[in-house]
Amino acid sequence: MARKIPATVITGFLGAGKTTLIRHLIGNANGRRIALIINEFGDLNVDGEVLRGCGDTGCRDEDVVELANGCICCTVAEDFIPTMEMLLSRTEPPDHIVIETSGLALPQPLVQAFNWPEIRTRVTVDGVVTVIDGSAVIDGRFAHDEDAVADRREADETIDHETPLSELFEDQLACADLIVVNKADLLSPADADTLTARFRSEARNGVGVIKARRGEIAADILLGLNAAAEADTANRKAPHHDGDHHDAHDHDEFESFDVDMPAIADANAFAERIAATIRAHDILRLKGFAAVAGKPMRLVVQAVGPRVETYFDRPFGADEARATRLVIIGETGLDRTAITAALQS
Repeated sequence: MARKIPATVITGFLGAGKTTLIRHLIGNANGRRIALIINEFGDLNVDGEVLRGCGDTGCRDEDVVELANGCICCTVAEDFIPTMEMLLSRTEPPDHIVIETSGLALPQPLVQAFNWPEIRTRVTVDGVVTVIDGSAVIDGRFAHDEDAVADRREADETIDHETPLSELFEDQLACADLIVVNKADLLSPADADTLTARFRSEARNGVGVIKARRGEIAADILLGLNAAAEADTANRKAPHHDGDHHDAHDHDEFESFDVDMPAIADANAFAERIAATIRAHDILRLKGFAAVAGKPMRLVVQAVGPRVETYFDRPFGADEARATRLVIIGETGLDRTAITAALQS
């Protein structure tokens, strides 16, 4: 029997650093041919564009497949299975498949999909890697710290419904074979050690917990876990699950929209404007690309909470419009008009 192709599921909440981790992985893959399946939230495919722009020969443009029709855990039959069949039908199948889930996806239904007849004899889930934004968790954001969430809800009069964020976080941890406490460089050594110890105590037996900065983890640590996770789904359930995963996974709680604008005058001033807009409107995640007047390179914009990161990744193409496009993600009820006006001002 031919060896099954290993697949790694990269999960984690919005802005945890999944794309940065994958970009580092494919740049240091030690000769492995890696195919990527990227599941975006929103219409602007920022993660896929960033990974296509990495310029690494181990991951060609045709090896990056984007699933933007919805959350991957809810569109298994319509999107995921056909995509896997396409990759497996190639004359030269990949050595390894890496799947980046949306920050709003539950990993367990995706892992269960590897038991489908069409793929179960040819692919195995080598491991589920859950990426945690350490600096956000320390602040009680996007975590199951009930006191911190309650304090935030009490202070924000615009929130009038229960949020599933804490349950999503618990699901992603419960399914993990490796937990990455990312952005450790933004933490004090004591806080980083506290988080690592906390997740290690809460995880299943045998689950690794490691610290990382900017997703810089060796490929040999991320790949080759040999977990065969699809055969172990019963042990990967968070305590709150009693029935169908949609009960706790209502995508109507979230919305996203794009903002288009011309080239910006100053990258630093634009980052400050983004941070102010996020604080004013409680935006969960903002990402996209910007053109900066007088600069030939494209500016990548990534923000989670009020923390904004920017960097130039590549020159604009000859036929590529020098424009700015952002995707905004938040809980349902975002004031799109006010947010757009604030960003475009």
